[in-house]
Amino acid sequence: MEPLSVSISIARPREEVFAYLEDIANHAEFSDHYLVDWRMTRTDTVGRGAGARFRYKAPLQRFDWADVTFIEVTAPRRIVQAGRGGKGNRNRLRSVWELEATSAGTRVTLTVETRPALPSDRIMEALGMRGWLRRNGRKALKRLRRILEEDKGRGARATIGGLDEVPFVP
Repeated sequence: MEPLSVSISIARPREEVFAYLEDIANHAEFSDHYLVDWRMTRTDTVGRGAGARFRYKAPLQRFDWADVTFIEVTAPRRIVQAGRGGKGNRNRLRSVWELEATSAGTRVTLTVETRPALPSDRIMEALGMRGWLRRNGRKALKRLRRILEEDKGRGARATIGGLDEVPFVP
């Protein structure tokens, strides 16, 4: 799929928005309307190498698990996450979060791109996946803005094994 982008302005400093997005466990709070059953892939959920596995609630999808990992984290401007999803994790995914400082706060742009592996995967994607991603991406960014500006509308934050804190084991 060709890359698609959605943007929103958030009346918060760029550094604050970046610090929130840099923790992948926070992403479940604003995207749990279409990405569910979040599981962290490591205990350190912040920065390069942090990752998560989740299900996406797209229509007509039998193989709806995906995982992503932060592969580039450039404070306070950009986060790139790469991953795979679909049957046998054969479809490549890439998302880029770009943050631009403005006089009113921060302009956040999310760009999503998928690379279906087989013709059957391309057909499933052509049956509405682009519109579905755009609608849900916009909604996620609106929820992100509400969380950061008003501290309202938070979904459940992803945790490690259901714990709020990881216990120290010597």
